[in-house]
Amino acid sequence: MSRKFLIPGIILLFVAFVLSFLTSISLPTLRALDIVRINTDVGNRVVIAPEDAVKDVRFGIWGICNYDFNDEHHCIRTGHGYEYRLRSFDNSASITIGSSWTRGLAVHPVAAGATFIALCLSFSSYLLPAWIMSFLAAFLTLLAFVIDIALYVHVHSNVGDVSDALKAHVAPGFWLTFVSLLFTLFAGCTIFVGRRKMAGSSPSYPSMSKGSSGFFSRFRK
Repeated sequence: MSRKFLIPGIILLFVAFVLSFLTSISLPTLRALDIVRINTDVGNRVVIAPEDAVKDVRFGIWGICNYDFNDEHHCIRTGHGYEYRLRSFDNSASITIGSSWTRGLAVHPVAAGATFIALCLSFSSYLLPAWIMSFLAAFLTLLAFVIDIALYVHVHSNVGDVSDALKAHVAPGFWLTFVSLLFTLFAGCTIFVGRRKMAGSSPSYPSMSKGSSGFFSRFRK
């Protein structure tokens, strides 16, 4: 039987894996793929990092990047579970983003790995493992997305204590995770439908047809 109805699921898993993989690399390797950003839309010095004035702070999975008012960047590879302190230029107020809010970002590469395994299993003639792994990957991606949301909400609710000119925004890595989640869910549903169709049409799948014999046939009238 042709398995062409499974092609959309394979394509969705492939795209989801690529998006999840790129997000997992994150900054400082890919500076554009951060999770949350803090920036200011005013032209004066508002925020100061430990030593240099900055206008943008970008939070990634493995570190942070500061951008000054000349758009020069300074990235720090801290590893997961880092903390970051922001203070006002006049040193009158500060906030600290603790490691408890960034440690969970390491779920992203785990979700990418699960998506890759699901993609590999989707080429097999046995679709049950691929279906299970697809929804496991979707669960892990959902968990990563929830952690991203928690980080954004925490940063957004605290940056105002430093300056009213500061704003927190979700970044490209946040949205790539969301799209990857949708694609992984759709792929899991597609593989589930494909498995049901193959189970209903292929004699290699066990069925409870009227002509079958076995233990339950003893209870037929």
